[in-house]
Amino acid sequence: MKKISVFSILLVFLTVGLNAQESELHIITTGDVHGSYFNRPYVGAKTKTSLMSVKHFVDSVRAAVGPENVLLLDAGDCLQGDNAAYYFNYVVPDQPHIYPRLVSYMGYDACVVGNHDIETGHAVYDKVFKELDGLGIPWLAGNAITPDGGTYFPEYKMIMKGGRKILVLGYNNANIAGWLSPELWSGMEHVSLVPLVRKRVRALRAKLHPDAVVVVVHSGTGSGDGKSIESQGLDIFRTLCGADVLVAAHDHRPAVVVTKKRCLIDGGARCGNVGHAVLKFKGHRVVYRTASIDVLDKKAVDENMVKLFDSEFQAVKDFTLRPVGYLAMPLRSRDAYVGMSDYIDLLHTVQLAESKAKVSIAAPLTFNGYVAPGQVIYNDMFTIYPFENQLFVLKLSGRELKSMLELSYDRWICTPGDHVLRIKNTPDPRTGAEKWSFENRSYNFDSAAGINYTVDVTKPFGERIVISGFADGSAFDYEAMYTVAMTSYRANGGGDLLVKGAGIPHEELSSRVVARYPEIREMVYQFIKSHEQVDHDLVSDRTVLGEWRFVPESVALPLLKSDLELVF
Repeated sequence: MKKISVFSILLVFLTVGLNAQESELHIITTGDVHGSYFNRPYVGAKTKTSLMSVKHFVDSVRAAVGPENVLLLDAGDCLQGDNAAYYFNYVVPDQPHIYPRLVSYMGYDACVVGNHDIETGHAVYDKVFKELDGLGIPWLAGNAITPDGGTYFPEYKMIMKGGRKILVLGYNNANIAGWLSPELWSGMEHVSLVPLVRKRVRALRAKLHPDAVVVVVHSGTGSGDGKSIESQGLDIFRTLCGADVLVAAHDHRPAVVVTKKRCLIDGGARCGNVGHAVLKFKGHRVVYRTASIDVLDKKAVDENMVKLFDSEFQAVKDFTLRPVGYLAMPLRSRDAYVGMSDYIDLLHTVQLAESKAKVSIAAPLTFNGYVAPGQVIYNDMFTIYPFENQLFVLKLSGRELKSMLELSYDRWICTPGDHVLRIKNTPDPRTGAEKWSFENRSYNFDSAAGINYTVDVTKPFGERIVISGFADGSAFDYEAMYTVAMTSYRANGGGDLLVKGAGIPHEELSSRVVARYPEIREMVYQFIKSHEQVDHDLVSDRTVLGEWRFVPESVALPLLKSDLELVF
C-alpha cells in the first residue's frame, strides 16, 4: 500500500478549498464607438462621452474587484463616424492609426470587426488589423470566410483572467454584401451567424475546455423572429448552448436579456453607456450570470489619457476647423422630412453635376443636422454628410424608379389619420428623439431630383407617386432605361429600396452599375469650396432638379407641420 504523506493530504484540502471559493468576473463591453475617441469637441465647449469616459469607468471597476477580474471587449464599428476616425483613416494614412494605440492604453482584451470598419476599405482596416496584432489585441471576425475556407480575421481568443480560461469568440455582421461594394470586402465572404455561432461555440468548447464563453457579435439584438440578417442577436441567443454571455451591437439600442443559463447585453453607441455582465464562479464553474447597462458620466474621464493623446486631438481639431467656404442660407436636415429643402437640394445638385446622370436619389443622412449660414468649416462636412459613401450611377427603368420611390415614401409617410409622417410615441436613443420618433430610419427616406412628381398622401402604397416628366421638360417613360445617381450604400442594396422596392434581384445590382465616383462628402466639400458663396438659387435650380411635393396640400401640410413639431 502506497504511503500518503501529511503534505499531500494538506495539498488536497487546500486545492478543494480553492476550487470551492466563489469569485466574480466583470465583463465590460463597448460597441459602435464610431470614432468617439476624445471627450472634447472640435467646435464649442460641450463635452461628450468617449473612450476616455470608458477608461475612467473601467478603471473604477478594476480598482474595486482587481484588474485580473475584469474583461474589456469591443463589439465593432470604431473606425467611422467622427472627424478623428476620418483624419487617421485618410488624411494621415502614413502615420500609426490612433485606434490601436487607444485600445492598447485602455487595456482592451479583444475587439470585433464591424461593418463600418470594413467600409473604410482594405488600406485602412488591414493596417489597423496589423497594428492591433502588433500590440497583442485580437481583432475578431470568425464569419469573414476566405476562399480556402479559413477566416480573414481570427475567430477567437483564449484569455486568462484570475486563473480562469475565458474563451472569447467574435463575429462581424452577416449583411456586409447587402451594403458594401465587393472591392471593400474582397478576399472574404461574410456568412450568416445562424447557425454558425452555435456550431462553433459547441466545437470550440469541446476542444478547448474553457471555464466560460463570451460571444461578441456586431449584429443588432433584433426581434428573434429570424427575419433580419443584420440583427441576429436574439436569434443566436435563443439556441446558444454553452455560452455564458452574448454581446450584441450595430443597432445602437441598449439592451439586456438575462436567463438562468446566459445573458445578452448591448451597450448602445458612442460610449454613452457600457454593457456590464458579471459571471460568478464557484471554483472554475460559472454558477450565476447577470447583466446591466451602466450610464457613463461625460465629466468623469481618464485625465492622463486626455493628456497623452492631446497632440492627436489638436491635429484633428486643426484639420476640422479649416475654412471651406460660405453659406448664404442655413442647412437643416429636418426640413427634408416635409418637402424639398436646401439641404437635400445641395446633395442632389452635387450628385447630378458630378455624374451627369438623368436622375439623382438622396436621403437625409443626418437626423437633425444644422449648419448655420456664414463661414463653413470642414467640421460642417460631417454634419452635411456623415458617412464615407461613394457615388454610384445605375441603370433603372422608369417603372423601377417609380417603385423604388413608392417604398421610400411608404416608410416615410402613412395615409393621414392623426399623422401623415410615419411616427410613433416612443423615444429613440439612436437619434436622440426624446418622445416621438420615426418608425423607420430616416437615412432611407429617399427623394428624387431631375424629375417632377407628386406624392399623394391620401393614396395607398403603390399609388402615391405620379411622375409628370423630367426637369428639362422631356417626357418620362416608364419602360425606358435611365441613369440614376445614388450612394454606394443604396446601390449595393442598403435599405432594400432597390431589391424590395424596385424589384431588382440583389445578385443583379452590380450589373446595373455603369459608373463609380469618389466619396460624396469630398464632392460636397469641393462644390462649396469652388464657389464664392453657396446660396439657395445655386442649389435649387428647378430646370435641373425638377420639383416634388406632398399633395393634396390642404391635407398634407397641416399634418406635416404638427408631426414635425412632435418629433423635434
